[in-house]
Amino acid sequence: MSTPEDIRAQQKSHWDGQGGQTWVEAQAVMDTMFSAIEDQLAETARESRANHILDIGCGTGAVTLAAARAAPAARLTGIDISGPMLALARQRAEAAGLEARFIKADAEAHDFGEDQFGCLLSRFGVMFFAEPVRAFANLRSTAAPRAGMHLYAWRSPAENAFMTTATRAAAPYLDDMPKREKNAPGQFGFEDDAYVRSILDQAGWTGIEITPEDFPCSFPESDLPLFTDKLGPLPRLLEMNPQAHRDALQAAVREAYDPFIEDGMVRYTASCWSIRARNS
Repeated sequence: MSTPEDIRAQQKSHWDGQGGQTWVEAQAVMDTMFSAIEDQLAETARESRANHILDIGCGTGAVTLAAARAAPAARLTGIDISGPMLALARQRAEAAGLEARFIKADAEAHDFGEDQFGCLLSRFGVMFFAEPVRAFANLRSTAAPRAGMHLYAWRSPAENAFMTTATRAAAPYLDDMPKREKNAPGQFGFEDDAYVRSILDQAGWTGIEITPEDFPCSFPESDLPLFTDKLGPLPRLLEMNPQAHRDALQAAVREAYDPFIEDGMVRYTASCWSIRARNS
């Protein structure tokens, strides 16, 4: 089993390296895909009337900038460990004429100093902490009294068929498949709502509400190769299996996505948890 130090090193290597650069290349696709979730978090920012808003795992800044537009009187801060993604976030903020500060650090242990956030947001940015209780305790320490937190995380792989299509299609061609541990840091690390509730409770958050929400997602079919070949699990699977029949495997993976294609668009449902809590 990986230690917290191992997990942090793996996350930093991925997101601050090629993994982060790949997401920079796919920024437009990802923002199109998850625009409905971005809208929900922007509305939370607007309703919060907070003076200072934090976007956790902000990536290339989509939610940070949406919140800045929705709550123009607030100060916006985004935090992420990915240098490439933060560089793009800063460029986007400047191009849009929006004031936002971006911090390159791990929110699990970062010292936020005198900052007090009245609203904390995240779109798929909180499932990767090596020590989640520690992370959410640290975030609560920088939250203002009665501050609200609104997060989105994936529900189970079984409820998100699109996100597991490549792995299922590639399996017959591979000898070595990664073994997924339930509740381990990763895309589906928060699939168990009872586990998430326990984390937040131990970290001192109150008023915890975890509800299922489904979002229709779509992007142009022409961008599907970017998703399958770079963003999804395929690169890692091929790295683990250098002797795999790549052409046959990649053809099988591409074909497996056919049920999701309609009129030149890829369409699927993102099955998420909407997670709300308060620092009371």
